Amino acid sequence: MQRPHILQVGPYPAWDEEPLNEAFTVHRYFAAADKQAFLAGIGSQVRGIATRGELGANRAMIEACPSLEVVSVYGVGFDAVDLAACRERGVRVTNTPDVLTNDVADLGIAMMLCLSRGMIGAERWVRDGSWAAKGLYPLKRRVWGRRAGVLGLGRIGYEVAKRLAGFDMDIAYSDVAQKDFAPDWTFVADPVELARRSDFLFVTLAASAATRHIVNKDVLAALGEDGMLINISRASNIDEYALLDALEAKVLGTAALDVFEGEPKLNPRFLTLDNVLLQPHHASGTIETRKAMGKLVRDNLAAHFAGQPLLTPVL
Repeated sequence: MQRPHILQVGPYPAWDEEPLNEAFTVHRYFAAADKQAFLAGIGSQVRGIATRGELGANRAMIEACPSLEVVSVYGVGFDAVDLAACRERGVRVTNTPDVLTNDVADLGIAMMLCLSRGMIGAERWVRDGSWAAKGLYPLKRRVWGRRAGVLGLGRIGYEVAKRLAGFDMDIAYSDVAQKDFAPDWTFVADPVELARRSDFLFVTLAASAATRHIVNKDVLAALGEDGMLINISRASNIDEYALLDALEAKVLGTAALDVFEGEPKLNPRFLTLDNVLLQPHHASGTIETRKAMGKLVRDNLAAHFAGQPLLTPVL
């Protein structure tokens, strides 16, 4: 029986590449010098696309694969997949939720602690001799007992809030509606009001047209000069120019960011700031989680081609 032809949009770790190659006939889009010509040559054979959340699959790619049946996303975010084009053609879409939830929440908490306590600067203070030459490191701000806001109480937001509770924090959240599973936390419908009552504002929303730039100038001003913004969702949820302006003018105190517009080529203005913690989009970046994500990508593809229900369908 012929193995289904798969278009692989971006590279995966070796532990995912090998079983993918064993199960499918894989065409590596990312390795092609002339990608348009590559798609023109093999597109008619492609029945599935294996992609990553930040790479997705645009309309041109989908239309170049007339036999396409399924797009399997390595990552929880699927906003880079043209869902409208998939709906028009009856193409199924899957992602990898749940398996990365706890690692993403962990990194969000770690970023809050690291930036609030100045840990990167403190480590440098020891290494460059400042401790011996200048004395104690400048005082920073505590975390425990303060006010936290979670913008988007989905899977990841819920795990973030659970961890924040361990720091005896006053926790509030915004979402489309109040959540029955969060009776101990305060529901605040308006993101601006959520920011105003928060010392730390975590952005954990799925990205969509409705959430684009939901963290805008007003939200940042409400968070204020002593506030910290932590983004472990998608870059499009934040108005990046408004964020840079707020950080430069000290209208916003600090920001801890794992995602950026145009990454990995982020806006160079970020590199001049001393009140921002920059991370390379690695919230799910543990060996355990990445292996589980790769397996779920393959398992969704295998289920589809076996005529079985998809494990984690988006569409």
